[in-house]
Amino acid sequence: MIRIPGRSISAKLLVVVLATTIAALLVTAAAMVVYDVRTYERAAMRDLITQADILGRASTPALTFDDPRAASETLELLKAEPDIVSAAIYTPRGAAFATYPPGTHAVPALPEPDGARVEGRELVVFKRVVDRNQILGTVFVRAHYGLLDRMTAYLAILGTVMIVSLAIAVGMSIWLNRAVTRPIIAISDVARRISETRDYSLRAQKTTTDEVGNLVDGFNDMLAEITRRAATLEDSNESLARAEQALQQLNTELEQRVARRTAELEAANREMETFSYSVSHDLRAPVRAIVGFSQILGEDHGEQLDAEGRRKLGIISDEAKRMGRLIDDLLTFSRLGRQAVDPIELDMTDMARRMFERLKMQNCETRVELKLTPLPSVVGDRALLDQVWANLVANAIKYSAKRDQPVVEIGAISDEREHIYYVRDNGAGFDPRYKHKLFGVFQRLHDASEFTGTGVGLALVQRIVLRHHGRVWAEGKPDQGASFYFALPREAPHAAS
Repeated sequence: MIRIPGRSISAKLLVVVLATTIAALLVTAAAMVVYDVRTYERAAMRDLITQADILGRASTPALTFDDPRAASETLELLKAEPDIVSAAIYTPRGAAFATYPPGTHAVPALPEPDGARVEGRELVVFKRVVDRNQILGTVFVRAHYGLLDRMTAYLAILGTVMIVSLAIAVGMSIWLNRAVTRPIIAISDVARRISETRDYSLRAQKTTTDEVGNLVDGFNDMLAEITRRAATLEDSNESLARAEQALQQLNTELEQRVARRTAELEAANREMETFSYSVSHDLRAPVRAIVGFSQILGEDHGEQLDAEGRRKLGIISDEAKRMGRLIDDLLTFSRLGRQAVDPIELDMTDMARRMFERLKMQNCETRVELKLTPLPSVVGDRALLDQVWANLVANAIKYSAKRDQPVVEIGAISDEREHIYYVRDNGAGFDPRYKHKLFGVFQRLHDASEFTGTGVGLALVQRIVLRHHGRVWAEGKPDQGASFYFALPREAPHAAS
C-alpha cells in the first residue's frame, strides 16, 4: 500500500489520479509495444521470405540453362528495395552462381537449409529453388531489420499520448478537487477552528446532496450533540462540586465521630481491663476458697459424713473447679480481641501431631487412634493457632472417648484461595439443626453431666480463625461423629484485625 504522509487531500487525490493514469498508460503501452514488435517481426520475415521466393522463381531459367548473367540481372531488380543489403543465388552444389551487389563478398560461402532468422539488426533468409521436385539452387537474402527505428518512432508517439493524457488527468484532478475535496476541506477548517476556540456553535456549510453532503449533516449533528452534552457535563460538574463540598463536610463530621468513638472505645477497653482484673482477682479468690475448704472438709470431717454428704461435697468441689475453668476461659476470650497477631510460617502437621500427643498424655486412659495426613503450611500466629488445634483436638478426643475404638482424623484440602483443615471424630456427634449454636459463648449441645466443658472453646476457635481472615464451620449427625473445619487464606493475612 502506497502511503502519502503529510499531504493535503487535494495533493493525495492528484497523486492518485496521476498514478492511476500513468499505470494504465504504461500497461497499455507495454502491451502495444510487445504486440507491435511481434507483428512487425513476423511481417518482416514474411515479406523477406516472399521476396526470396520470387527471386527463386525468377532465376529458375537461369539456373536451368546455367546462365549467371541472367541470374545477376534478376538480382539487380533488388535495387528497388533499399532495405536489401545483399543477396546471392547458389547452384545445387553450393557454389555462388550470382551475387548482389555484383562481386560482393558479404554473402555466406555456402548456402544453409531453408529458414529465416534475425542477426543483430538484420534479417537473413535462405530459400531453396525447386522446379518439378528438383532442387535447382538456393536463394540468400540479407535485409535491414528496422525494429529499432520503428520503436523509436512508436515510443515518441506513446510519449506524446502520455503527456496529453496526463494533462487531461491533471485537469480532471482539478475538477475533482473543486467538486469533492472543497466540501471536505471546509469541514476540516471548521473542525480546526472548533479545536482552537472550543466554540461548538460553529457549523459546516452543506453545498452538495451526495455522500459529502451526508457527511456534513452528520458532522453538524455531532456538533449539536456535543453542545448538548457539554451543557449537561457543565451541570454535572456543578452538581459534583456541590457534592464534593458536602462530602468534605461529611468527612469532617465523620472524623470527629471516629475520634469520639475511638475515645469511647479506649475508655471501654480500659473498663474491660479493669473488669478482667476484677474478675481475675475478686472471683478467683472465693472460688479457690470454696475448693480449698471443700478439700479440708473432706479430709478432716469426711468420716463424719455419710455417702450422700460426701457426694454433695464432691459436687461442690467439682462445680467450684468448673467455675475456675469458666473464669479462665472468659478471661482468655476477652483478652483475645486485644492480643496482637504475629504472623509467621507454621508447620501445621507438626503442630497438630504435638497437640494430639500432649492431650493424649493428659488423658492417660484414652485409647484414641490418630489418623494424620500431611497438612499444608500456613502463615499465622503460633500461639493463637495452637489454641485452635488444642480446642478442636480436645473436643474430638472428649466426644469419641466412649467409643470402643475411638478415632480422630486430621487432614486438609487446598484450592487456589485457601487451605481447609478439618478435625473429624467418630464420637457422639450433634443434631445438625442446632449447628449454628456451636460457636456461640456458653452454647452447648450436650449435657454437662455427660461431657464436661464450659462452652467457650469453639467460640475461641471462631474468633481466632476470623482474626486470620478465615472461616469456620461444622458438620455432624447424632451418634455418627462430627467434623469441624476451619479455612485459612493461602496468602499471609497482612492485616489481621
